[in-house]
Amino acid sequence: MTQPAVAVHHALLERAQTGGRMFDIRERLARGDVIVGDGGWGTLLMARGLATGVPPEIFNLDRLDVIESIASRYVDAGAELITTNTFGGSPLKLAAAGLEGRVDDVNRRAVEAARRAVGSRALVSASIGPSGLLLTPYGDMPPARMLESFREQAAVLIDAGADLVCIETMTDLREAMLAVEAVRAVSPTIPVIATMTFETTRRGFVTVMGASVEAACSGLAAAGADIVGSNCGYGIDTMIEVAKAFRRHSTRPIAIQANAGLPTITDGVAHYPESPADLAARAPALLDAGVQIVGGCCGTTPEHIRALRALVDARRT
Repeated sequence: MTQPAVAVHHALLERAQTGGRMFDIRERLARGDVIVGDGGWGTLLMARGLATGVPPEIFNLDRLDVIESIASRYVDAGAELITTNTFGGSPLKLAAAGLEGRVDDVNRRAVEAARRAVGSRALVSASIGPSGLLLTPYGDMPPARMLESFREQAAVLIDAGADLVCIETMTDLREAMLAVEAVRAVSPTIPVIATMTFETTRRGFVTVMGASVEAACSGLAAAGADIVGSNCGYGIDTMIEVAKAFRRHSTRPIAIQANAGLPTITDGVAHYPESPADLAARAPALLDAGVQIVGGCCGTTPEHIRALRALVDARRT
């Protein structure tokens, strides 16, 4: 067999051996495997008609065909984790969009759409993003209310059949920890990924709310996250350095989802500079830094994920 054929054969054999569910993510990570996630959703949704200022979750109510199509494109490109369109699906976030009464519909339909699209070819990764509100004393949101909001969303996502939960793009460590704690209150066993977004400062990588990588590693692990890491914010080169910082401070598996570079805006449209070939050329350094879950964030497409898939398969054979 050629190398690509061997990789495909191994993947098919693994799927057959797991009896329908593609794999156990904890087992794969424990044996040192690299798992490929999906890429950005926002650009693809806008290309399918999502208007500026409209929450992406509105597509879960009346455009599930679009959600299934995007999920299918990513799994066809080789993604093993498919994100649900529920980043803004917490009650607090939905209330800001006038959708406070649709929490169950928004989250359940997203999970079910992803499952229909991928079947047993990939795991459904339920996305939980920031509430958009500030906890006391910086804002007026009590921690208990935020915890309950995340718990309500997590309960629907898990009941609908998500395989794991990904808490992502967090900048407030306290909020991220509350989100992890909320998921753990619903399920002590479901795998949880927690990723934060950092900025480059003279003190190293720090979130806009002041959390360092070291503090994130400690706090997220204490809250119950199985996998820690970073998404959004920067392109691949900077995220390689973020990954190295995570490796220095954590023994848990690391997940990294970089943007396709920093965008430029032309006529109101964001253009991202890093091509699939650019990502694949730099991704070996990301894997050498110890990253075990690799995917893309803003500006990345199924073509970026296809390039990552080819790289990971080539290193595996």
